[in-house]
Amino acid sequence: MRIMIVGAGQVGRHLCEKLSIEGQEVVLVDQDDAKLRRLEREMNILPVQGSGASTRVLEEAGIDQTDLFIAVTDSDEVNLVACIISKQYNVKTRIARVRNEDFYSKDSALSEKALGIDLLISPDHAMAEEIVRLSLFSEAFEIAEFAGGQVVLLGYAVHDCNPCVGVPLEQLKTAESGLRFVIAAITRGDTTIIPRGNDTIEVGDKIYIVVHKSDISAVEPLLFNCTSKAPERVFIIGGGTIGCQVARSLEEKGIGVQLVEKDPQRCNAVTEQLDDSVVLNFDGLEAHDLLDEGIDQADLVISVTNSDTSNILSSLLAKHHGAKKCITHITRPDFIPLLGKLGIDVALSPRLVAANLILRFVRGGGSIVSVATLLGSDAEVVELRVPYREQFQGIPMKSLYFPRGSIVGAVVRGKEVIIPSGETKIQANDSLIIFFTKEAKEVVEATFA
Repeated sequence: MRIMIVGAGQVGRHLCEKLSIEGQEVVLVDQDDAKLRRLEREMNILPVQGSGASTRVLEEAGIDQTDLFIAVTDSDEVNLVACIISKQYNVKTRIARVRNEDFYSKDSALSEKALGIDLLISPDHAMAEEIVRLSLFSEAFEIAEFAGGQVVLLGYAVHDCNPCVGVPLEQLKTAESGLRFVIAAITRGDTTIIPRGNDTIEVGDKIYIVVHKSDISAVEPLLFNCTSKAPERVFIIGGGTIGCQVARSLEEKGIGVQLVEKDPQRCNAVTEQLDDSVVLNFDGLEAHDLLDEGIDQADLVISVTNSDTSNILSSLLAKHHGAKKCITHITRPDFIPLLGKLGIDVALSPRLVAANLILRFVRGGGSIVSVATLLGSDAEVVELRVPYREQFQGIPMKSLYFPRGSIVGAVVRGKEVIIPSGETKIQANDSLIIFFTKEAKEVVEATFA
């Protein structure tokens, strides 16, 4: 597939990295020649210097031979004009990153349908939705749903007090008492491990489990001696687009929200948009004011100001005073691995969240129902539909070739969820939830193509 990406910022860079590794033909268009040359040295891409809103530049880049067009510059106008130009060259799929909220109304004259664009995506909206999902599972740092919500992938940090520490996985399997879950992967440092029965979990690991949604409340005490629940008291530091949208969503779920914003004018604007949340006008780094409002009793603190420094410091301050969990907005994705070592529970970059949402959209279709690209890991989870072919009719799982670095976490057949063994027989139209590292991706997808 030939993919053209306009914009060499963090979203564009992340997309180039992921797609070029898969062997796709990636063309990157940007006006910054120095940045293009640097990225060309780091990955297998074709750089083209110039504006993505220029017909001449796009023709030079080979727009007439492009299958997928993605415009992710910092300018809404450039992204939209670039996508509209690409439509004239019969590009099959067009994706644009935009910030203006007017584009997200279905009745708007500037909606996806009206513009002829397949996907409009806002990093801020994507970030807010991700934060809300993570807010509802107090113990997990990652969540993705499959099979219409029947099966959930959850990520957990392992601490020295967890019952699973030092126990071989085969013993945990014996102790599960019929619970429908599988430990699909372990991230240890920079390495992602697809575990075997004799592997053990160590303190500091991050583990990913695939579990039937109804079994989460039983699996968490077994592995971690905890139970996730929705927070009752949430502090949001920052009253911008993300903070306001998260507050609205949590209000709708009946969760108490206190939103802190130091700009008086912004406080007034936010107050008009919220119904039940308490809006507080002071600096999110003022420890005395935060303690007066009860941040030491908070179940969750979400730091989403426009400053990485303020977000990191306010999160650390909240954790120091007793807040149970924090989610921290950070612009620079390179810093995310460092923040866990500082005690920050979840660090999210809106640019990476947006890029991963684009990747999910791009990779869907055919036998692929859904894809989750895990932040901070080189692994993915894919939901594949078993095609109607003779070689897949009633075949036991052990007869299929799954490369090292992959594991089937669940088989979904209608409303039945099966945690498979080698003897489990698959049928046409089953959904397979498969966890794999980047080395195994091509083989896994080709098996069911």
